[in-house]
Order: sequence, then C-alpha cells, then structure tokens
Amino acid sequence: MAPPLSASKQSKLLLRLRLRLHLRTQYPILLLRHLSTEPNPPQDQDSLITQALQLLQSPENESNSTQLHNLLFSSSSPSSPALFRNITRRLSSSSQALKFFHYLQSNSPSQDLPSCSLPYTFQAIFEVASREPDSPNKLLELYRTAKEHNVPLTINAATLLVRCLGRAGMVDQALVMVKELDPSLKNTNFCNVVVDVLFRSERADDALKVLDEMLQPDVECPPNDTTGDIVFGALLKREWPGKRFNEEEIVGLVSKLGEHDVFPDTFRLTQMITKLCRNRRTGHAWDILHNVMKSGGVVEANSCNALLTGLGRDGDFERMNKLTAEMKEMDIQPNVVTFGILINHMCKSRRVDAALEVFEKMKEGSDGVSVEPDVIMYNTLIDGLCKVGRQEEGLSLMEQMRSQKGCAPNTVTYNCLIDGFCKTGEIERAHELFDQMNKERVLPNVITINTLVDGMCRHGRINSAVEFLNDMQSEGLKSNAVTYTTLINAFCNVNNINKAMELFDQMLNSGCSPDAIVYYTLISGLCQAGRMDDASSVVSKLKEVGFCLDTVCYNVLIGGFCKKKKLDKAYEMIKEMEQAGVKPDSVTYNILISYFSKSGNFTTAHRMMRKMIKEGLTPTVVTYGALIHAYCLIGKIDEAMKIFRDMGSASKVPPNTVIYNTLIDSLCKNNEVELALSLLDDMKVKGVKPNITTYNAVFKGLREKNLLEKAFELMDRMVEQACNPDYITMEVLTEWLSAVGETGKLKNFVQGYAVSSSFA
Repeated sequence: MAPPLSASKQSKLLLRLRLRLHLRTQYPILLLRHLSTEPNPPQDQDSLITQALQLLQSPENESNSTQLHNLLFSSSSPSSPALFRNITRRLSSSSQALKFFHYLQSNSPSQDLPSCSLPYTFQAIFEVASREPDSPNKLLELYRTAKEHNVPLTINAATLLVRCLGRAGMVDQALVMVKELDPSLKNTNFCNVVVDVLFRSERADDALKVLDEMLQPDVECPPNDTTGDIVFGALLKREWPGKRFNEEEIVGLVSKLGEHDVFPDTFRLTQMITKLCRNRRTGHAWDILHNVMKSGGVVEANSCNALLTGLGRDGDFERMNKLTAEMKEMDIQPNVVTFGILINHMCKSRRVDAALEVFEKMKEGSDGVSVEPDVIMYNTLIDGLCKVGRQEEGLSLMEQMRSQKGCAPNTVTYNCLIDGFCKTGEIERAHELFDQMNKERVLPNVITINTLVDGMCRHGRINSAVEFLNDMQSEGLKSNAVTYTTLINAFCNVNNINKAMELFDQMLNSGCSPDAIVYYTLISGLCQAGRMDDASSVVSKLKEVGFCLDTVCYNVLIGGFCKKKKLDKAYEMIKEMEQAGVKPDSVTYNILISYFSKSGNFTTAHRMMRKMIKEGLTPTVVTYGALIHAYCLIGKIDEAMKIFRDMGSASKVPPNTVIYNTLIDSLCKNNEVELALSLLDDMKVKGVKPNITTYNAVFKGLREKNLLEKAFELMDRMVEQACNPDYITMEVLTEWLSAVGETGKLKNFVQGYAVSSSFA
C-alpha cells in the first residue's frame, strides 16, 4: 500500500504542480527567450542596424565599404554579438548572410571582435537558411563551412540544425553533428530535441541511448517535464519498426524518470494504464501507478479508474479493494465513474448485494465522499438485479431514480427490466412495462423489440411475437438481423419451415441484411425438415453475399443429404468442405458412419472409422453407438457386443445409457435375458444410471421367461432410484401381474412402496 505523503512532500508536490502549469502556459515565451540567449538590441541600435543593412544591400564601392567599416567597428559603436546577429537575421538570403560573415572575418580588427561574435553570427545564418527552400541541404553545407572556418556552433544553432535535419529525414547526418558537438555545450533543451527527432524518425533505440545519458546521476542535462512529454508520448505508441517496448521497459522508464521528478500527466498516465490493462498486463499497470504514487507524482481519480477497470475485468476484487483504500489514504477523491466501475464489476460477477452496499455508502457519504449517482449507475444496478432474478427490487430502484433530479429512467432502464421479466416467463409484466414506457414517452429501440420477441418465442408465443413485430414496424420501429433470427429459429424448432422461409423473404425485402447466423439457422431448419433443395438454395444465397459455411453447417447439410439417401450430394459437400479448408470433425465422421451402418454397409462404416482415427480424431460414444445400434437392428448381437467390449478395453470410451439400452433391448428380444441382466449390473458398477427405457426393455424380457421375483427386485430398484414408470411400464406390468394374481404388489409399486420379499 502506498504510504501517505508528508506535509513537506505535499507542499513540494503543490509547488511542482503550479510550476508545471506556469511552464505550460508560458512555454512559447520561454522558448523564444531561450533561443535568444542575449537580449534584443536597444532601440538606439535599430538605426545602426538599418544603416548597415542599407549599405550591405547597396552596390559595392569604396565609399560604402568605408561607411560600413566605420559603422560596425568605430569606438562610438562598439561591436557586440547581438549587433552582428541581428544584422545577419535581417538579410534577405543565407548567401548574403554568409557574405556578411566573411566580411566580418576579413575586415574587423581582431581586438574589436568579441570571441563569441562569429558563432552568434553563424547561428543567425542558420536561422535565415532554415526559412529557405531546400533548407536541410543548405544547413548541412553551412555546417561544413563553419567547421572549415573553425567556428564553433552555439547550442541554439545546433538545436536548430538537429530539428531541421530531423524533419527532412536526414537523421544520420543530424547524429553525426550531435557526436561532433562539444559535450559541455549540451543542455536539456538540446537533448530533448534530439530524443524527439529520433522517436519521430522511428529510431527508438537511438533515442533511448540519449535518454539513458540524461538519466545518469549528476549529469549537466537532466530530464524535465518536456522530456517526459516526449518519452511518455512515445511509450504510448508502443509499436516501432524493429523495436517493441515490453511492459518491463515501460515500468522501468516511468520509474527512472520519476527519480528525476518527471511524471506522466494525468491524461498520459491514464492512457498507459488503459493500454496495459487492455493487453491483459494489469500487474504492470499496477506497478506504474504505484511508482508514480510513491515518487510523489500527481495521481488523480481518472488514472485509478483505468486501473480499477482492468482489475475488474480480471476479477481481481482484492486489489480493487486495496486500490480504493489507497485512494482514500492519499486523499484522491473518487468520482461517479469510480463508483460506477466498482458497481459494474460487482454486478457482472453476480455480487449484487455488495454492489448495493457500495451504492448506499456512496449516496450517504459514509466514507467522507458523497457522490450523486447518475443514470448509468442506476441502470447497471437494475440490470444486475434482473440478471439474478430480482426484478421487483429493480422496479423499486427505478422509482428511486424518478425521485432524483435529472435522473429519469431511460430506454436502457426499461430494457433491463423487460429482459428480466421475459427471462422468468412473466411476459405480461414485460408488456406492462413496455406500455408504461410509451406513456412516459421513453422511446423503445431495436433491443426493446428483440427482448420482447425473444421472450415470447422462448415461452411458446411465437404468433404473438410476429404480431408484436408487425405492430412495431407499422409504427416506424425497425427490426434487425437478431429479430428475424429469433423468429426464424422459433418457427424451425416447431417445424413450421414455410413460415420461417416467409420471414426470411420478408427480411430481404425490408432491406435488413441477414448475417451468417440467419442463414445457418434456416439451413439447419430446412435440413431437419428434409427440404434439401431449399437448403441448397439458401446456401447459394449465403455464398452470393460473401459468407462461408462453417463445420457445423457442412455437417448439417451432410446429415440432411444422408437422411434423404443422397450419398453423392453428401460426398460433394465433403469435397467442397475440404477445398474450402474446413476440416471434417468427429461429427462429420459420425454422420457418415451412422449412415453406412444403417444401410448395412459395415465395411465402409469401419473404413470411415479407421480414416477418422488416421486424421487424429478420437471415436466418440456416438461413433460406437451408431455401429452397435445398426448391428442390433439386423440381429448381429455378437458383433454389437464385440464393439461394446472394445469400448471398455482398447478405446477407453465409456458406454452411456443409450448404448446399454440398445444392447439390453436387443438381448431381451433375442431371449438372452441373463446377459441383459448382467449388463444392467454392469451399469451399476460403472455408475451409468438406467432410465425408464432400460427397465421397460428388461421387464419385457423377464415377462417372456416369467422371472417374477427378478421383476419385483427391479421394481424396488426403480422406487429406490425415483425412476417413475411410464405408460409402457404400466402396460407390461399390469398385463403380467394381473395374470399371476399380484395386483396388490403392482398397487404398492405405483404408490412408491417396496414389493419384493427381501424388502418386506
């Protein structure tokens, strides 16, 4: 937990904030002052400069030359760097400026020319050249000229040169100049320009080398807030050609700059934390925020909110609680967004009571912070309550909203409540809310319509859903792909394919573009109904609009063609599937194995199974079940039992209730009741629960052999397992037990009492 700041540290922090604000507002003025390291010429020099410019721009003659010499070097107008620099700046071209430089070199008495005059004059030449066309090449040429004449660069000239060359993409030439510059001249402003140019030129490694020099102890050019702005902006970019800042580097740089009292501002700190959290690097985001906290940087609620969002996404409620406690300790005032994040993630994890507790504390200000909830927060809580089936409490909360000024329920509020009532089957209550919504002139949207349509379809009121949709469309409300998918799926489930197709055509005519799910839903319904031509037509439309079939859709089509015994079409689908790069899965093979098994083509079925294994797919209980069922249908029980035993030994796929039922039924029909009973015992050993189908098959077999006592034992087992008899059970037992005079035991069985002598 971050320690609270001491009073002295708080005052330093406040001072730093004021200074930073002052620097930001005054930066342009300060920059100009920095570039002009000497004061502007006094007004009495203005006339001297004007005269000098007139003489320099006049035709050359001896009189002019004498006047210029007297003007610049006489005792009445002492030479100064500022004078020569300001004359040079006002010349019309860099060539004229360079000519003036040569004039100064050639004509000034050495004792009259201060040592800094020529460097400042050359700085002015750079300034003139920087405003001309093809300035980068001219500046480079001027730099070479300065070296030839042994004129050292001023730091401002070097800064200008780096900036101009960098903008022109001549970074290598700029770096050469940086290396040749006298190290004692370098200052923080110059280094900032170099770092900025290198980052902008996507030379991150070179930029980091310069930054590393600035971060050394007792260096002459330590980083400042401008350095921070450059570096933090670069870190937010994250991706660089040949270089990617990893999370450890980002944390390290923030920490090192923090040691120099350089911190990201709230906006950049929040951005960094948000990006790290989105990339599932919440731990590093935590480290960055706490580095800034511990070093005395400014941390506001927005940055904490970004981290809280990431922690909530990860479900790390322990750290969320810890961070909120630290905010309180450090007097970081939470805002409505802070509480909204906490409440939102609590509701998403179904911790609605905890969310309500935070909500009440926030309103009452029990933690020293009183925040008015907004509409979003109310909606979040109402949605959370409805998601856990507490719609009535959601309604009460909506009434609270009405009592708060500027917090009226909106479309989202009603949508949450309508969805809650639809999920629990209270469709009438949902419609009442919809009517109330219209009375209050809260406009419903497509989500409102979809919620009600889905609720009605789920609870068997499909025709009502269609009527409701038609009413809404007549009132100008538009539906979308989700609306039609819901209705098409509902009609397919009740085998009303004609209505599903009608809705599909209506969807196309209304200008609503179907998504892939609509096509998949309709194809599935048509295949189940055996309407393969229509299914193929929908597939063609799907491809025309640019969608592709997935594995599930191919399997549905292959299964449909197999049911219609159109094996050639099924093989066409498999071929198309492979050409499209969609690999057949275990379901694909199970469909084919089931088809060949039912057709009696066991050779091909087994070949398919071997191919399935070769492709790296493991046969499932469905695979074995298809073969066993087919063998049982044609009376080859020995073959079926062989596959059954192979399941338990070689393949390690445990049989399920369906496979046991298939075998038990076939064995009983073939008068092998003892073997069927042994399978029933095997089910108990392996923990496979028999169902009413299992018992019915055994009762039929026992009746044929009149094994009455065994039947009584199974009846007691059914009572013990709470397996209720169905009409087939009652038909078999009533006929049998009535014939042998045991109707009393049948009555006890129906009433749930034991019937065998062992239970008496």
